[in-house]
Amino acid sequence: MAVAKALSVEAAPYAFTFDPAETALVLIDMQRDFLEPGGFGESLGNDVEQLRRTIAPLRAVLDACRATGMAVMHTREGHLPDLSDCPPSKLLRGNPSMRIGDPGPKGRILVRGEEGHDIIEELYPVAGEPVIDKPGKGAFYATGFGELLTARGIRRLVVTGVTTEVCVHTTVREANDRGYECLVLSDCVGSYFPQFQQAGLEMVAAQGGIFGWTAESAAFLAALATAAPLCPDAPETAREPAQQPR
Repeated sequence: MAVAKALSVEAAPYAFTFDPAETALVLIDMQRDFLEPGGFGESLGNDVEQLRRTIAPLRAVLDACRATGMAVMHTREGHLPDLSDCPPSKLLRGNPSMRIGDPGPKGRILVRGEEGHDIIEELYPVAGEPVIDKPGKGAFYATGFGELLTARGIRRLVVTGVTTEVCVHTTVREANDRGYECLVLSDCVGSYFPQFQQAGLEMVAAQGGIFGWTAESAAFLAALATAAPLCPDAPETAREPAQQPR
């Protein structure tokens, strides 16, 4: 069965069109330390419910993309255990006892392989879904993300995750500079700070879509529902994600 081309999503500042075969769903940093009660984010006094509200709509989007056979990619922010990939400008930020590499509620803070660094159970990657481990805020910096997109023929990104004003925004800006068209799903991205959430979304679609488009997940799901599946079988959940070659 042929795949529907040029699906259209009701979005701001105007309709976002995409072909599922050339589009990837990107889940940014949906990590335990950021979203789970008792994690590093909450230990800093943040209200993790501001981020957790994204889980249910994002799970619906993830399920739909998997069922259609769209590319799905995950990112995790974190550093090598020896912190050799963490610049001083980042390493020395924050309270001296709660900096990157220090012991946190779920292991060493922002260190790869620690409990808090991993992705939450509700959105855990399945076999075949790349996990991009990034040392910076954006998904392109010091990773093979761009090469992975090129190899798979991806031209458009549906961007979700946390936080809206930091890692989501940085990735969208990086993608925009590289020629990718990005749709940010407004109820599938979150910030600890409501005012940053609102401003971050408005900035994406300002001035005729200076960085991309924004839409509610319901609008994206309605468009995706009209697409024929790219593959006959959806993947089954795997506890160990496939890692991106470094």
